[in-house]
Amino acid sequence: MIAMGVCALVGVAVPVALAWWLVKKYKARLSTILIGAGVFIVFALLLEPVVHQIVLKGPHGPAIMGNVWFYALYGGLAAGFFEETGRFLAMKYLLRKEPSKALPAISYGAGHGGVEMILIFGLTMISNLVLSVMINSGAADMLLAAAPANALEKVQGQFEQLETAAAGSFFLGVWERISALILQLGLSILVWSAVRKGGRWLWLFPAAILLHFLVDACAVVISKNASMVFTEVVIFAMALAVGAIGFLLARKLNQDTEPAAVSSRP
Repeated sequence: MIAMGVCALVGVAVPVALAWWLVKKYKARLSTILIGAGVFIVFALLLEPVVHQIVLKGPHGPAIMGNVWFYALYGGLAAGFFEETGRFLAMKYLLRKEPSKALPAISYGAGHGGVEMILIFGLTMISNLVLSVMINSGAADMLLAAAPANALEKVQGQFEQLETAAAGSFFLGVWERISALILQLGLSILVWSAVRKGGRWLWLFPAAILLHFLVDACAVVISKNASMVFTEVVIFAMALAVGAIGFLLARKLNQDTEPAAVSSRP
């Protein structure tokens, strides 16, 4: 429970602290951070699940769900397409007034990846902590008695997972979310470069979709064939690679938007 509490705190505090730091130190626009958060909610949590319902509940759903390679291919492509398309549209139409430097891209990525960390990890840890308190206080039986018949097995499974989970497994979740946040920052700079530089730089948009797909697909395949620690090591390395590409592009963006030096010579 202590581990859950620490993870819940980290899952909420890190994104909030990052946003606060960008606003206070670099004068980033809070609206840009909020746009990033809103786009993740709309495209990843609202629109993408609609497609999942259609595809995975359709005639080909069992084949996709039953084969790790098909599932990795489908899930990675869906996540990459929806999130990067939402990112591209937001940067092109909602952030038109932002300067072409790297800061807006980083601010957007902090919102996009930050709200993902809060909703997927932080709130989950809070929920786990509440359920753990109920289990220890003896209130779990009341919850099971009140649960609908079709949800009873799922609730029992949650209780069993919490009762048997090691504290260290929750800290792996922190590592996973840090990797995801680095990835989102890097991808945001790639797409921002495609939007602002255009022309021959537009290829960075499909490149962002491909990189997002590769990371998500590898996470699915590796986790099915190796330990979680090994999986997180590989995903962290991939996220760092995307972050490094983003860093180089950020430097290019800032250099291109710096005012030219005025010569003192006639």
